[in-house]
Amino acid sequence: GLERTRAFRELRLTAHLHARGLPVPRPVAASVTHHGLTYTAALITVRIEGARALAERLGGAEATLLERVGATVRRFHEAGLDHVDLNARNLLVDAQDQVWLIDLDRCRLRAAGPWQEANLERLGRSLAKFDAEDALALIRQGYAAEA
Repeated sequence: GLERTRAFRELRLTAHLHARGLPVPRPVAASVTHHGLTYTAALITVRIEGARALAERLGGAEATLLERVGATVRRFHEAGLDHVDLNARNLLVDAQDQVWLIDLDRCRLRAAGPWQEANLERLGRSLAKFDAEDALALIRQGYAAEA
């Protein structure tokens, strides 16, 4: 049924994280259109004004921004979010330099474990694609800082 589609699962997870005060766009609706045995789906969220992907900000990113990215990832990890595609395009930075996390498709809530380091390693591989491997050290510094 509709409730088991990826779009509705992502809607529920995003709503749960938003209700906990984590920086995800506020979800509005999910749409699923069936085509025989397959379907297309979409998640609709409130637009984050002035937000740009971290990938676009890496060239001149200040250390404090990268540390804020790490602190934000840690908040999500503490909430149990395993983001299976943590990358520099799924982290947004708004005009006030607040960090947001998007694209929760296939993500899930889990108890702490090795997946947390795997998420950070995945982010590191993404940063390398943008010639920003050195950014990971600052992100890890922010991740490890006291909340």
